[in-house]
Amino acid sequence: MDSNKKLGLIGKNIAYSFSQKFFENKFRKLMLKDYSYTIFDVAEPEDIQAMLSVPGLLGCNVTIPYKEKIIPYLDGLSDEALEIGAVNCIRIENGKKTGYNTDAFGFEKTLLLHRKPHQDTALILGDGGAAKAIRYVLDKLEISSLTVSRKSEISFDTLDEETVRRHKIIVQCTPVGTFPNVEDCLEFPFQGLSGEHLVIDLIYNPDYTRFILQAAERNAKTVNGYYMLEQQAEKAWEIWNF
Repeated sequence: MDSNKKLGLIGKNIAYSFSQKFFENKFRKLMLKDYSYTIFDVAEPEDIQAMLSVPGLLGCNVTIPYKEKIIPYLDGLSDEALEIGAVNCIRIENGKKTGYNTDAFGFEKTLLLHRKPHQDTALILGDGGAAKAIRYVLDKLEISSLTVSRKSEISFDTLDEETVRRHKIIVQCTPVGTFPNVEDCLEFPFQGLSGEHLVIDLIYNPDYTRFILQAAERNAKTVNGYYMLEQQAEKAWEIWNF
């Protein structure tokens, strides 16, 4: 086994990240003493190239805000990443950097675990890299969806109770409410929710965002992003080791 097999996470303001602890635990369990996992906190997109050129780097996870911005720095994309237009996992082999999207895998596993048959329409809150992976999965499962963002036809300002009532799956894809800004919450007509809704917030830190807590008050089934995160991380490990 080669020494100094390096993996890491590229993002911005990511000291809170789950990934480092997850993979260091995996190295311990598998007794892989030659592996390390580094946080690459990248201030500007132009610094990405230097991170991807670190000697011995086998691959990276990618998080906010670089899931889309990292694509020009790569040599190729998997079919899924190409279709989604966002990357959260990179494999580096013989200097060739290939982008993958394991968010889609993680979200699909989460959705299939919790979804009920009557939940056949969805609202996607946000339009960043994670939201693109969510839309890809919903399209694949033939679940019609509407995107709500600052730039979309329905914005956070114009989203109404009735639209929420009609869409039984709500997926919160923005970073609003992430640690340390745990008191922040999206503007959202929570009164449109009921016990018929499934509300998934992709945030995992804190466990229960203000968004999740307010949805739960309306009797919606609520799920945070932790299981999705674990599943996408396992998929990334598979990609780095096939």
